[in-house]
Amino acid sequence: MSLNSTLKAQHKPFPIIDVLIPAYNEEGSIGKVIQDIPKSVRHVIVVNNNSKDNTRQVAEKAGAIVLDEPVMGYGKACLTGMSYLPNLDVEPDILVFLDGDYSDYPEQLLDVIEPVLKQDYDMVIGSRARGNRESGSMTLPQVFGNWLATSLMKVIYKTDYSDLGPFRAIKWDKLKGLGMVDQNYGWTIEMQIKAAKAGLKTTEVPVDYRKRIGVSKVSGTIKGVIGAGYKILWTIWRYR
Repeated sequence: MSLNSTLKAQHKPFPIIDVLIPAYNEEGSIGKVIQDIPKSVRHVIVVNNNSKDNTRQVAEKAGAIVLDEPVMGYGKACLTGMSYLPNLDVEPDILVFLDGDYSDYPEQLLDVIEPVLKQDYDMVIGSRARGNRESGSMTLPQVFGNWLATSLMKVIYKTDYSDLGPFRAIKWDKLKGLGMVDQNYGWTIEMQIKAAKAGLKTTEVPVDYRKRIGVSKVSGTIKGVIGAGYKILWTIWRYR
């Protein structure tokens, strides 16, 4: 049974879903990402994070709302996108986070939000560890880093995450209550830790993963790998 059919049977309206995409120099991929997002989404919001290419123009042409955030940082871009939503006439029910490099499969968005709609979960992580990964789509440091971080969270916070994947959905009111502050590499793990500490009902669904278009800003450089690893470990320690 489709999501629409399930909701109709439960006498529930389809929720308002917005998608937030932080983007830095993603002109070659951002249009593909937006094109593959299911049409049941209300707004696609791309935060142009100081790009030096045509990311803004391509995203606008593809139909996205584009915000500019000149201060670099994944978390900073996400916070900018979140700050836009209260200005809308109607705020979303669910916010989905998605990367702009076309490594995720945007069409799997309906799979990611399904536990929210059918089982009233508060947050769903798209787990690359549980899905099918194209060979070479994740580097060895990424795989090890995800394993180490999720293992430490399991011990310290009693969680059962398998991934820190960026493809995720969360009820908007629950996200606002988490008080997110991280402005760079610690964003995804901060959300997962705070969700656990707040007692949110969370789960994971398998998502597929492929080689990104372009060069990764994190795994593509030694500085990025070290910086991300340090920030993730610091965030785990900080909120213990």
